[in-house]
Amino acid sequence: MGGKRAIKRQSLPDVIADDIRERILNGDLTEGMTIRQEALAEEYTVSRMPVREALKRLDAEGLVQLTNNLGATVTKHSLDEISEIFDLRILIEVDLFRRAIPVMAKADIERCERILEAMESSYDADDVAKWGALNYKYHAALYAPARRSLTNDVLQRVNLQSDRYVRMHLSVMRQRDPARKEHRELLELAQAGKVDEACALLTRHISQTKQNLLTLMAAKRASDTA
Repeated sequence: MGGKRAIKRQSLPDVIADDIRERILNGDLTEGMTIRQEALAEEYTVSRMPVREALKRLDAEGLVQLTNNLGATVTKHSLDEISEIFDLRILIEVDLFRRAIPVMAKADIERCERILEAMESSYDADDVAKWGALNYKYHAALYAPARRSLTNDVLQRVNLQSDRYVRMHLSVMRQRDPARKEHRELLELAQAGKVDEACALLTRHISQTKQNLLTLMAAKRASDTA
């Protein structure tokens, strides 16, 4: 073999895509908003090429829709599509959870506990962005022992679509304690090996978020068009 080769850990399009993605998930870039390549290039002080590549990646993830050679729009899902996203979450996550619980090891429980503690700290600090990111990380940790990499790849894409709506919901929730309580109960039931009870709770947990969110989005869109 030849000499050492330098490995670039993260390309410029990756960095830009990560930042735009986070801005979409946090609601800084709202659904339907036009994103122009020229404006982004000026904002990030780069040429249009890495911006164009970043937008292509986000288009592949379903977060934006490329409209022409000049830019994109932030994807706006219909209420039926939002409902479908959460229905998919139930189908996929409950299956993963059911497979994961019987093979959970002590290390898996401890990892979930650490993430849960960080979630509760962000909850106390009213840090919605951090709580939203940790929410996905916690759920992913619950399902990790199932070792279903292909299913997890599908779930990650679905969660990219749901995450911004979840964060929107968290930002206006007046009573967050039930969600906080349910997250801890999910881990306790899994640790106790109560598969059916844990999966039933997970189904209710996601379904309730879905219903609350659909109500929120319907009201928001009605006020936007009033």
